[in-house]
Amino acid sequence: MPEYSLISRIGSLKLESPLILASGILDENGYTMKRILEEGAAAVVTKSIGSVERPGFTPPVVAEMDDDLLNAIGLSNPGIDHFGGEIFIARSIGKPVIGSIFGATAEEFSSLASKMQSYGADAVELNLSCPHVKGVGSEVGSDPALVEEIVGEVKSKVSIPVFAKLTPNVTDVVAIAKAASRADALVLINTVRAIHIDIYARKPTLSNAYGGLSGPAIKPIGVRAVYDVYKETGKEIIGCGGISGFEDVMEYMMAGARAVEIGTALKTSGRSIFDRIKKDIISFMKSERIESLEEIIGAGVSR
Repeated sequence: MPEYSLISRIGSLKLESPLILASGILDENGYTMKRILEEGAAAVVTKSIGSVERPGFTPPVVAEMDDDLLNAIGLSNPGIDHFGGEIFIARSIGKPVIGSIFGATAEEFSSLASKMQSYGADAVELNLSCPHVKGVGSEVGSDPALVEEIVGEVKSKVSIPVFAKLTPNVTDVVAIAKAASRADALVLINTVRAIHIDIYARKPTLSNAYGGLSGPAIKPIGVRAVYDVYKETGKEIIGCGGISGFEDVMEYMMAGARAVEIGTALKTSGRSIFDRIKKDIISFMKSERIESLEEIIGAGVSR
């Protein structure tokens, strides 16, 4: 009877399964991150952290739409100098913690990455893709020259793996992916820029008007981005967007992803989603006679 391995490798990072908690969900506090790891996630990505404390936008900042979410939290965070303790707590269980950071310049990103490394983060994720905050996020991540500069500067300053989270809100995501080629892996995708109108108030539901759409509605966009980037570059990819079951994980991996990040689905499925999906993946592997996930990475991509 063969053993079914769920081990996934992203650069030098070894994961017990391909299932990672996405940034922005239950990840600002070290104890909640630790609990997510205890309950089945192979790794967690922290909330995106900046150079200084940021309050974010005023409510309402979230609109629920069936299984999807539209949010404009506004990158609220305590600032990098107040986050080291949270990393320490989360890492106490012995699983990888990936520090998410955002900034406006290459120098700011490299400074933040260096501090994340000093706090013990096992990798750093560059948030180049927040769709609703001016001056950072997708505004930065839509400029190939700036993306190339940021990734290169961070790689020159830290020794831990560097992941670049790219925006779907561009005409050519492959061009941005090529600009980020020095990253150890690419994360595809972040939320999709969107608006919801309150028809009774006759104005946008969110205080910022624009928000980032996440959940099942964006999965085909995420899979398409992974497929295109994998086909054109062969880079290591972490898939993200609309994952709620093992079928979604398999789809992303067959499009070229080596691991996935899960976020919005915790709203309906809770923390048990990680163990449930792991069990379902193993059942699928048994039925399809797949002994290792390495066998299916990119299997659905025509060359």
